[in-house]
Order: sequence, then structure tokens, then C-alpha cells
Amino acid sequence: MADPARSDPRAPGGRSIHEDDFAARMLPPRDQWPQMRFDTLPGLAAIPDRVNCGAALLDSGAERFADRPACLYRDHVWTYAELKRHADQLAHVLVDDLGVRPGNRVLIRGANTPMFVACWFAVMKAGAVAVATMPLLRWRELAYMVDRAEITVALCDRRLADEMARAHTESHHLKHVRHYAGDMSGPDELEGAAADKPDRFDAVDTAADDVCLIAFTSGTTGQPKGCMHFHRDVLAINATFADEVLKPGPDDIFTGSPPIAFTFGLGALVTFPMSAGAATLFNEQFTPETTLQAIQDHGVTTLFTAPTAYRVMTGLAAEYDLSSLRQCVSAGETLPAPVWQG
Repeated sequence: MADPARSDPRAPGGRSIHEDDFAARMLPPRDQWPQMRFDTLPGLAAIPDRVNCGAALLDSGAERFADRPACLYRDHVWTYAELKRHADQLAHVLVDDLGVRPGNRVLIRGANTPMFVACWFAVMKAGAVAVATMPLLRWRELAYMVDRAEITVALCDRRLADEMARAHTESHHLKHVRHYAGDMSGPDELEGAAADKPDRFDAVDTAADDVCLIAFTSGTTGQPKGCMHFHRDVLAINATFADEVLKPGPDDIFTGSPPIAFTFGLGALVTFPMSAGAATLFNEQFTPETTLQAIQDHGVTTLFTAPTAYRVMTGLAAEYDLSSLRQCVSAGETLPAPVWQG
């Protein structure tokens, strides 16, 4: 069982609900944790001792913004209510069909699409731990992550099935792989299994400091390291950067290049917009030209990408109507002053 002493000292009632305590056992000693101050902002202080970030974001969003668009992808528009329905049905597949229990790790493999987002919320609401991975990863990297995090279930975009199949064969822990149609061109086995499931799933009552994410680093300094994040951490980035810096509103439209598998992309394209009922435009083929065209065509207000892309876009900006764009966020490397000024 998980050690109840690991709970946040400000939350003595926040005992873990995880049946699988792998993530808790893998945490570093408490004296090596960063010092967190939850009394510095009202939004941080308001995070309860028991919270499931999936329910806090998605269920709340579906209640407040049911008919507003949440996900824009090609010719598809999912409202907040539709995103919740898909996520809840997928959560039933995880629990009812695949036997996922609170604390189990679930790998998600795919590009930035609405189905990826639905899968992520399904894992959160099931009380499991998401290990999101980028499309560029190959089977060796996937198998390493699977075995390092002892993952038994994977949800994979069918367009990336080949490398996933090899990872499945080579790994020591992976038992189930279910494919979904990331391009929304027609249902695959995961959508098929979800179709007959109830459209409501009551989120697992997780503690605020139950691990919900293992985000692997890129491996530039050796083997990738799995960075663990709590449910409260997902909400904390909204209470800090989103609420205090971005200040999004329900009429905003977000887009950007970072993969949702990176925490930069998770905030940029999922949690930040959802904190305010805003929409996200998902663009798998992210280039400076396609991005500028998307800003013009869809009225994008908030853009996330890296300095290299901004450098190219500033040279092309005069060719497009970018009047809707009100803020740009950069990460990944230092943003040169000339690019910022441009």
C-alpha cells in the first residue's frame, strides 16, 4: 500500500486512493521534493485536498460551457459536452474492459488530436497515471518507457501502430494495446468498444497528491527520466500561469506546435484553454505557413511555439491577417530579442 506519510502536510486527509502504489514508491525521498507554497495565490489555496484534475477540468467545463467548442480539428468540432462524453466512455473501456485500476500506468501514443485529449481525460478520471508519448518515438524508446514505468495498457493512434506493435513484442510489461482513429476518418477498435458504454463516468476520488502523470524527458542527457506530477500540479499551472499571465476567456482560440505529450503542450493546448471555456485548434502539420493561415482562417488568439518558428513567421506575417492574435508564448530555447521585437 502507498505510504500515507507522503501526503502533503497541509492536507492530512489526502490519503491515496491508488490500489497500485508503484508511482508512490518511485517518488524520491520527501526531503528532495521542491518546496511548494500554496498560500501565495487564491487559486492555489483553493485546490482541495482531494481532487481529480480530470473531473475538475472536464466535468466543470462541460457543466459551464456545454455547447461551446472545445476541440477544433480539420472539419470536426467537439463541444465540451461531446469531449466529456467521449472521455467518459473511454474511461469505461479502460476500467471495464482492460481492467485498469487506480494507480496503473496507461501509455497514450499519438499526435495532437481530439482523441488524444479524450484518452488523456479518460486516464485521469479513471484514477490512473498517464504516460503520454510523441509520434516521433520508435519502438526502442517506447519499450524502454513501458518497462521503466511498468505499463500494461497502451492507447495508440492507428497511424502509429507499427512501432507500437514492436514495442509490445519487446517489452516485458505491456499486455493490451488498443488503437484509435486519430485522424477521425472512421472508428477503430477503441471507439468501437466505447460506442456502447455509458456516457457518464464518475471520476475516481483521488488525493491532490496522487501521481497522475509520468512525463519522460527527451533523453538528451542519457536515458529519458520519468518526471512525476500530481493532480494538484495540473491545476496549479492553471492557477498560476494561465490565470495570472494568460488570463484566457471563453472566446479565445488556442493553437500551437508543442506535443501534448510534453507538459508545455499539455498546458498550452489542454489545461489552459479549458480553464476558461476556450477552444483549441489542433494542427498536426504545424509549419509557419500553415500556422499563419490557421490564425487568419480561425481567428486564433493565443499561439504557443518555439523561437525557430517565430523567427520564420515574423518574416511572413505581413502576408496574413493576424489581427485576432493577442498573445504569443515561446519556449524550448531562448527567444532572441530581435524575434520578440519583430
